[in-house]
Amino acid sequence: MLYRRMGRLDWKVSEIGYGMWGIGGGEGGWTGSDDTSGIESLQEAVNLGCNFFDTAWIYGRGHSEKLLSELIRRNSDQKLYIATKIPPKDRKWPSTRESRLEDVFPNDHIREYTEKSLHNLGISSIDLMHFHVWEDAWANDSSWQKAINELKSQGLIKSLGISINRWEPWNVIEALRTGLIDVIQVIYNIFDQAPEDELFRVCQEMDIGVIARVPFDEGTLTGTLTKDTKWPEGDWRNSYFVPENLNESVDRAEELKKIVPQGSRLPELALHFILDNPTVSTVIPGMRRIEHVRANIAVSDGTRLPVELKAELHRYRWDREPTEWSQ
Repeated sequence: MLYRRMGRLDWKVSEIGYGMWGIGGGEGGWTGSDDTSGIESLQEAVNLGCNFFDTAWIYGRGHSEKLLSELIRRNSDQKLYIATKIPPKDRKWPSTRESRLEDVFPNDHIREYTEKSLHNLGISSIDLMHFHVWEDAWANDSSWQKAINELKSQGLIKSLGISINRWEPWNVIEALRTGLIDVIQVIYNIFDQAPEDELFRVCQEMDIGVIARVPFDEGTLTGTLTKDTKWPEGDWRNSYFVPENLNESVDRAEELKKIVPQGSRLPELALHFILDNPTVSTVIPGMRRIEHVRANIAVSDGTRLPVELKAELHRYRWDREPTEWSQ
């Protein structure tokens, strides 16, 4: 495992972090996970050098955080960086231009869910707390700023991040310019290359850490989906991969497979594309099985893409607009 600097926080974090939505289960999540496999996978990640774990209260309504607390307890001799997220009070993902800060992140709600996460995680201070949705119209509102500064001054959180709404990398620039945001979490992958346009430049200028999420486009870039793929009832992917999305996603992935280098696989190429960008501090694939952990972490080997292949991958950029199903 190789390590990178998390912006001005100056943490040395593993290039491959661990996204914990998939193992959280529960309403609105992913099916097909179980705690035994999840616990084994988390421990294997630590054994292989992973030290950055990203969770959220909404992932299983605290269950993902509780699984992480067990990992922290079992590895008390190691520094594991812990990131979690405050859910929007109105429970709407994503927020919209009509969303009001007082309805989404009022002060008492920010504190309540910080305390809930601390309890679930079994720790006294959270390394990185995110807002789980964001509207940049809120950037200069003193309400959230006061609440966060109080949590920091009391030692309950060490740093603040924003998980940027899907396909809206521009919707955080003003917040970054307040100087209060240490890290951003953004969708960045072979299809979703828009963060390169402006966001990454601002992050470089302000020395802000970058977490790349959804490296496999919710599964498309694993190359395993077909136009007939179905998931069990209650699985979030059924609402995301509606026909208009699934069909085009599969078509684009099939075209992409044609340029995967011999001896490599599409998921490996997807991770290499992200890690080839030095602005990225860590990428957080979801990993529900040990074999996923081993395969993903193996990509952190210092290999960089040939210039010609990287240029070719930029041709697969897919700019999309948020819709009803792209929550």
